[in-house]
Amino acid sequence: MAKTNTAELLEALAAEIGENVYIDVAKWHLYLSNAKLHTLVAEQLYPLITSNAVNEDQVTQVLSSISVKIGGGKRELPLIDFLPVQCQVNLVDILEKFQREN
Repeated sequence: MAKTNTAELLEALAAEIGENVYIDVAKWHLYLSNAKLHTLVAEQLYPLITSNAVNEDQVTQVLSSISVKIGGGKRELPLIDFLPVQCQVNLVDILEKFQREN
């Protein structure tokens, strides 16, 4: 899957994240593509791939820096607070795969 175009790589990464990573609210699973967060997450994590710096700590740091508005924008919470541990593991796996293949 050697993607040479950055836009294509970001699009593929966003699609993979959107289909496989979800936020969990009261046992409801909302995939990041449905929450319209997959592209933002891909854009924020892409530099880790290009610098070969994908690791759990770095990913956690980036996810902690992404704010999610709740209650019609009354409050914002870090995205990391909505992701179950298994989704975080899946996300790191996805990023490591893209790092290897591109």
